[in-house]
Amino acid sequence: MIPYENLKRLNLPFEADLKTAFDEVLASGHYILGGKLEQFESEFAAYLDMPHCIGVSNGLDALILGLRALNLPPGSGVIAPANTYVASILAIVEAGLTPILVEPDLGSYNLDPQTLEDAIGPNVRAIMVVHLYGKVCDMEPICEIAKRHGLYLIEDCAQAHGARYKGQLAGTFGDIAAFSFYPTKNLGALGDAGCVVCRDTDLRDSLRRMRNYGSDRKYYNDVLGWNNRLDEMQAAFLSVKLKGLDAMNSHRNKLAALYRAGLSSKFVLPMADADHYDVFHIFNIRHAQRDRLQKYLADHGVGTVIHYPVPPHRQKALAHLFEGLEFPITDEIHQTTLSIPCSFCHTEQEISEVIEILNRF
Repeated sequence: MIPYENLKRLNLPFEADLKTAFDEVLASGHYILGGKLEQFESEFAAYLDMPHCIGVSNGLDALILGLRALNLPPGSGVIAPANTYVASILAIVEAGLTPILVEPDLGSYNLDPQTLEDAIGPNVRAIMVVHLYGKVCDMEPICEIAKRHGLYLIEDCAQAHGARYKGQLAGTFGDIAAFSFYPTKNLGALGDAGCVVCRDTDLRDSLRRMRNYGSDRKYYNDVLGWNNRLDEMQAAFLSVKLKGLDAMNSHRNKLAALYRAGLSSKFVLPMADADHYDVFHIFNIRHAQRDRLQKYLADHGVGTVIHYPVPPHRQKALAHLFEGLEFPITDEIHQTTLSIPCSFCHTEQEISEVIEILNRF
């Protein structure tokens, strides 16, 4: 069996250092808002060459807090891709804002700058780009559009740790960038974790207060806040694994190159171009008979995942927000996409076996 993911195998090279980090945190007796969090925040900010990183409880909270920190008028429109993971939309709604969905580009699966600009109306105050599957959006025209219309730019970087566009890292283009460190991410903790990245000092201070009950000093609450802190243990684990992020991404690229060279033209593969360094959090293929293909692979010992079977506009919890709207490109993607093994845990031999099995379909 070749699993889609194997976190035990993925974390094995870091095991000794992770155990050392655990022992250090345990012995410190300080488990919330301590030195390990400050260390990781400093290290991740330095990795991105950004001034500020604010560790929070998970990627969804990172998006929610980032949106709240912008202090947009209630109900303001936030443009987002219709094919994103539901968390992007949940964050907009939870922040008291209005999601405005736009169709993605069918080649990159990311926001289409032309479709994006067409959706800008008088109520729109922000654009949320989602660097889906580990490919940075076409940021040059998107940044120009945001600047020309005076819109905030939020980056959902949950799948794009270390990805680049024209040499620039994901998370360094917008006013706010949110990262998830869920265990399966390219940089994954051993539990839930996330962070917000920004350049503005006032935003940094606001985010630090909001994640900690609205407080700068214990028991003194200056603003409304929540409990969204990144704990010391997960921060320590992330510091360990951050050292290996580039190597893990490089390995994923080697596996992706095998797929590109070996897979039959019957499958639609992720697009590649010189402007992008993709990190392949997800290596997705598309096929008209996706469900039959998935069963075939399972019957032959290959694990797969569908990212995602139901788009946000068809989710029961969100249906009232998008009643009467149609997104045919998004529907096509969600009906044909299939994610195949491409992780730091996989060997080149395993991927060669997956290629052979796929080509026999």
